[in-house]
Amino acid sequence: MSPADRFALLVEDFGSLEGVVPPGATVGFGSSALRFEGRIFAMLAHDRLVLKLPSSRVASLVADGEGDPFDAGKGRPLKEWLSLSPDSGLSWSELAHEALAFARR
Repeated sequence: MSPADRFALLVEDFGSLEGVVPPGATVGFGSSALRFEGRIFAMLAHDRLVLKLPSSRVASLVADGEGDPFDAGKGRPLKEWLSLSPDSGLSWSELAHEALAFARR
């Protein structure tokens, strides 16, 4: 299954959750992302799932080889953003639920 197809399944799963806004509901930056009350918590970028998680969780996942800090093309890694490795066996749904819980804080 392609990354785009996997992300489409996430959108379908999360689309009915209270406060979650699916891709396409906004314009501009993040228009293709899942949002909670205006805050992006999951998106697909360069065929990789990108999630906003606590910085300690991102550091742990990076240390485990599950992904890299996301840098948004600015050349500076963002501490609370993970770009999940395509080789990761972690569940996209479980990580997206973690990211949603973080967005709800």
